[in-house]
Amino acid sequence: MEIVGSRRKALHYDAVSTIPLYRSAPALEVRLEDFELFAMDRLRVLKGISDALSRGKKPEEMQQVERDLWKANMKHPEASEVVNKDIISHFVLRLAYCRTEDLRKWFLSMETALFRYRFMSESVEAQRALMAEFDLPYKAVSNAEFESTKDKLWQVARSVVPPLSTADTVFYKVPFEEVPELVAGRRVFVHKGHAYVARNQVVSLVATQFRSHLSKALILTNRKWISTIREQESDRLAPIVEALCTSYLGPDYSEPRELGDISIKEIDQIAQSSFPLCMRHLFEKLREDHHLKHGGRMQFGLFLKGIGLKLDDALAFWKAEFSQKVGAERFDKEYAYSIRHNYGREGKRTDYTPYSCQKIISSSPGAGDHHGCPYRHFSEENLRAALGKMRLNNRAVEDVMDKVRSRHYQLACTLTFEAIHGTSCDAGINHPNQYFTDSQKYLQSK
Repeated sequence: MEIVGSRRKALHYDAVSTIPLYRSAPALEVRLEDFELFAMDRLRVLKGISDALSRGKKPEEMQQVERDLWKANMKHPEASEVVNKDIISHFVLRLAYCRTEDLRKWFLSMETALFRYRFMSESVEAQRALMAEFDLPYKAVSNAEFESTKDKLWQVARSVVPPLSTADTVFYKVPFEEVPELVAGRRVFVHKGHAYVARNQVVSLVATQFRSHLSKALILTNRKWISTIREQESDRLAPIVEALCTSYLGPDYSEPRELGDISIKEIDQIAQSSFPLCMRHLFEKLREDHHLKHGGRMQFGLFLKGIGLKLDDALAFWKAEFSQKVGAERFDKEYAYSIRHNYGREGKRTDYTPYSCQKIISSSPGAGDHHGCPYRHFSEENLRAALGKMRLNNRAVEDVMDKVRSRHYQLACTLTFEAIHGTSCDAGINHPNQYFTDSQKYLQSK
């Protein structure tokens, strides 16, 4: 792909299937703004799939999740450009996620999952076309062989969930190691080293091939990134590529939305009802110590700004706490400037935005710091105690801890929200200010 300032050649993709296999980067020109925007739209799809899988959605639910995510994020004003957007976004994210083993592993899993759900939504003719694209050497089991094994085949077919339709009389004979998930789930008949795969199970076989091709491609892309691309594009594309895998994709909460402003006298009450654990912890430490280090002041101060605390009230709030430890004069000299700076009233006049969950999770608090994500940075003992103070029952605490052990920190926060409010949060928690807004909306609706 060639990145250009404003124009792009169209890529025409003619096939029975609507799913590209991303074998090679397309020969087309891409506008710089499309390079990033297309990638972020696809990233919303992949992260939505990741969240849904982590929440234990069933396969039939996942197909609907994928369809909804794709429809919401991957459409294009020009119908002819939809496939182009699909292909461009994949290759941009391949470049962004080739750079470390952890990034490659996540991207490989999510792209394979996306491919699986899209394949299952295709027509039989389109599925056959995709199998041909992979040049799979497998032929349908002959009538004679089918007759000799049909009792075993139907025995397996009736035992799987959901049961295979008796209309699926076409079986493919493949080496068993090429369908490991079907073998592990005892969903196929295995005989003399071969698995007999029903037509509606072919997705497992094709997805394995897709995953294998993409895995190799990611390694090659990583080599190209290290050897040439990173240096050649250090001033233009490299910063975009490197930022994509940590991009926050939601609203920035730079200004309070529907709920309006808050006053100082409301903070204690809303902290108990609507602050996420990270902000509740900072608030409690501020009240306890009458001080927070720089990281804590930034994380908590911008959160308060985002929920509607005006500059004058923010200065009064912080001064009331800090002056108990450092005195009013020292506060005015050393700390008031940074608060005005966060509100865009000093320095470059930048209007700073509240921190997203991703930024908070990726922070590295040191000794004496209280910022960061409690689900990531607290010890198990301290986290359990904090959840207990939020009145989560034992079952909810264990569910949260399971997500923490799996390093799904935002899902752990989502489960905390759901346990406290007694309502589901299908979108998941991606920002402390989203937690606050959703909490206030729910409480007001009651």
